[in-house]
Amino acid sequence: MEKTPHDNKDVEENKTLAAIGYVGILCFVPLLLKKDSKFAQFHAKQGLILLILEVLGFIPVIGWALFVIAVVFSLLGIINAMDGKYWKMPFFHQFVSKLNLK
Repeated sequence: MEKTPHDNKDVEENKTLAAIGYVGILCFVPLLLKKDSKFAQFHAKQGLILLILEVLGFIPVIGWALFVIAVVFSLLGIINAMDGKYWKMPFFHQFVSKLNLK
């Protein structure tokens, strides 16, 4: 999903914090500091789901696979956030869309 023209200011001002949202527990930084930014919140919520997957990584075998998926999706999320794109993670975005953290 590409950025829309009315989001340009929000996207440009919050790219870095949106990207930080994919770095483990740092997902709470944009969740708490940028409640008014649709862009930062979008990426931080995805980062929160990935943090949960990373924690599940402590479970042998299945958890390890989830951890690898979380790392790959985190890298893709960082790249897309820095490019100013609203990127929906395959499969896991359905859980993100149900998060209401206001």
